[in-house]
Amino acid sequence: MKLRIAAPSPRQCAASRLYSTSPSQARLNVPIDYASHPLLHHTASSLNSSKSGYPLNSASKRQNLFQAINSALSHSLRTDERTLLFGEDVAFGGVFRCSMGLLTEFGSERVFNTPLSEQGIVGFAIGCAAQGMKPIAEIQFADYVYPAFDQLVNEAAKWRYREGGNDGNVGGLVVRIPCGSVGHGALYHSQSPEALFTHIPGLRVVMPRSPAQAKGLLLSSIACNDPVIFLEPKVLYRAAVEQVPLEAYELPLSSAEVVKEGKDLSIISYGQPLYLCSSAIGHAEKDFGIKVELIDLRTLYPWDRKTVIESVKKTGRALVVHESMINAGVGAEVAATIQESAFLHLEAPVQRLGGWATHMGLAFEKFIIPDVTRIYDAIKRTLKY
Repeated sequence: MKLRIAAPSPRQCAASRLYSTSPSQARLNVPIDYASHPLLHHTASSLNSSKSGYPLNSASKRQNLFQAINSALSHSLRTDERTLLFGEDVAFGGVFRCSMGLLTEFGSERVFNTPLSEQGIVGFAIGCAAQGMKPIAEIQFADYVYPAFDQLVNEAAKWRYREGGNDGNVGGLVVRIPCGSVGHGALYHSQSPEALFTHIPGLRVVMPRSPAQAKGLLLSSIACNDPVIFLEPKVLYRAAVEQVPLEAYELPLSSAEVVKEGKDLSIISYGQPLYLCSSAIGHAEKDFGIKVELIDLRTLYPWDRKTVIESVKKTGRALVVHESMINAGVGAEVAATIQESAFLHLEAPVQRLGGWATHMGLAFEKFIIPDVTRIYDAIKRTLKY
């Protein structure tokens, strides 16, 4: 007699997948509540009272990250006929909807799809920029940027240097790259490769943390006279929602923002981990009676050394946090610079906290990247040194 076992349904298969999740009944590692998070401007008055460089008393609208990016792209296309937007699936709106509606408004000669060739996308963009256009190229996921690495490093980054005194450059070139973990991206949809680009002179590397910041930094990147790698934390595309000024504005590149002032410890971070840092700071300040300063780098290369060093000289302690792998990461450069420029002011060794030096396994994603508990423990270690 043969036994017949029914195959599991797709719903049963989905339910049994070993995705990373937050632990139940946790005190620190709870899901981030973006709807009330203090790093986001939930009201127009909060936006207008901030010191982040946004236009004062401007009309604003609640937008998520992809809508704010869409607004910046739309403004650039509308006000400068040299602007082009292209990439894989960009014409129908892109997989994250950042270019939604732009083909209809600006036509297929300025907003268009490309073949699945990252090297070709960036090579074409470099040629356009060299001829005076303002190409905005989208790499669909950061995990697939590597075929374009040669074009970015050996062509885009070296263009002005190679031209000598001929004024040739590829300024206006922006390569938009969705990056980072979302909880279930596994090996090929979770990577944060920003440190690879921060090693290259001639490129600027930018990563926003919020919708309002993304709009201003993207418009500055498009106007910049250098090629810019613009990394967008894809977990924030829909999660982060805040008031965004309707008018066009630019936020300065290579200028860090002191998000929260403090006197006992400086935490330096960027992108999505800033929300984790903020949560860890809230618990640590309550538990240890301290005041922590939080700095958003915003531009990862060339980065704002002055703001960071001034902060560390004031607090005497520093912790650098990023999602990308700890080995040879942005934190290593920041930590080394602090050692060189503020050593005599330090009360404890500079701490680095990043993703573990391993590949992103589907079931282990939340164990690999920093979380609130790891940041809280790093704060505690630094204070008790």
